[in-house]
Amino acid sequence: MTLAGPKPILAGRRALPQQVGVYVFVFLPLAALVAAVPLAAVVGFLGWSDVLIGAVFYVACCLGITVGYHRYFTHGSFKATRGLKIALAMAGSFAMQGPVIKWVADHRRHHAFSDKEGDPHSPWLFGTSTRALAKGFWHAHTGWLFDRDLTNEERFTPDLLQDTDLRRIDSLFGLWSALTLLLPALLGGLVTWSWWGALTALFWAGLVRVALLHHVTWSINSICHMWGERPFAARDRSANVWWLAIFSMGESWHNLHHADPTCARHGVQKGQVDLSAVTIRLFERLGWAREVRWPTTRRLERLARE
Repeated sequence: MTLAGPKPILAGRRALPQQVGVYVFVFLPLAALVAAVPLAAVVGFLGWSDVLIGAVFYVACCLGITVGYHRYFTHGSFKATRGLKIALAMAGSFAMQGPVIKWVADHRRHHAFSDKEGDPHSPWLFGTSTRALAKGFWHAHTGWLFDRDLTNEERFTPDLLQDTDLRRIDSLFGLWSALTLLLPALLGGLVTWSWWGALTALFWAGLVRVALLHHVTWSINSICHMWGERPFAARDRSANVWWLAIFSMGESWHNLHHADPTCARHGVQKGQVDLSAVTIRLFERLGWAREVRWPTTRRLERLARE
């Protein structure tokens, strides 16, 4: 498929081994998440160290996606030092949501064709009937991941392809995916000084944590394009969903983001907690981030719906 633009939006099809990898990355953590419900009741299978290690990895990986993959690499909401750039790319890779360049290419394509033909994960591509919306929700939340068509990185991410650091990190995605499971297990083993502690940490702080972050992130594609408040004028169906704000580190203030994609803060109204913006502010004060695109009153007034 090609749409208006300098190059086609697609660049071939995913190879069979890659496609198998997608199924493993989606369903293995999901299976652990389903099993977590009965296993949580098993005495000794969930300890304080599992919760603590899982929470630390969740926050680090979530910020790697929200601050790194999304606000920095995709939208250029700020400029970063080389050290911060590398750290954010690695932290995002630990979320096991895809290599950095591919993730950014897909997301830039989403913004270029948001909720229209060409959007890789809009829930509105099949119609507005109950059945069509159910199909659209599944597609936006998870189903689009199994599409073997590849977004053209040369069209959507020429800047990232020229960055040697990012190409190297992108090429080592398999290593980061292994480490995001093995490091929690190692820490769990060291904290409890037991193989059992390593096993439970692998399960809770590794697989279950990855699954939770997967579905929080994918909820921005599905839920935040179907339901919620729309106080700002955007060209699509993006909406704010307040109860996802903490878990998504502010990403679920999605309406302002689509109205002003390069803005470093998504939660701009009173009471809208945006932990990703707080983190960017910290980076700015430490001198690691500069030229941050903070919202201005004048711009927000212009974007607000009448």
